[in-house]
Amino acid sequence: MTPLPEDLAQRAISREGDRLFFHATGVAVAGKGVLILGPTGSGKSTLALDLMALGAALISDDGIWLEAGQLCAPKSAPALIEARGIGLLNAGSLCPIAPLMAVADLSRTEPERLPPTRSALVHDQKAMLILGAEQHRLAVSLSHLLRYGKADV
Repeated sequence: MTPLPEDLAQRAISREGDRLFFHATGVAVAGKGVLILGPTGSGKSTLALDLMALGAALISDDGIWLEAGQLCAPKSAPALIEARGIGLLNAGSLCPIAPLMAVADLSRTEPERLPPTRSALVHDQKAMLILGAEQHRLAVSLSHLLRYGKADV
């Protein structure tokens, strides 16, 4: 049975009209936006850095807007990514805006080996929801998922 979509707006830390701001990191994989949510220290920047090593582009680290289905970098966002234990790194090529396709929630562990298709919903738009805490190969799986899709079996 497919779980009901989760309301992503509840995770926003502020809003301006229909724009939502998240304490999160965003990257674009093959032009598709990934919103990486989780508490401080959960590995948001590390997952983003891993995805960037696989060809993703940084949208913004540690704060991002969601507006009209698009992940958008704040105007003041630096072109930097945090590497824990090393410091701030230049991010390379940036992608300042990308359509939201997936949400990686690093605050929760997926309880099922082959989980049902989960989704997050904001303003009538759905995005894939991945419960990613403790998934050590999450970057590889997410990169592949966004490039080639998920099998419907």
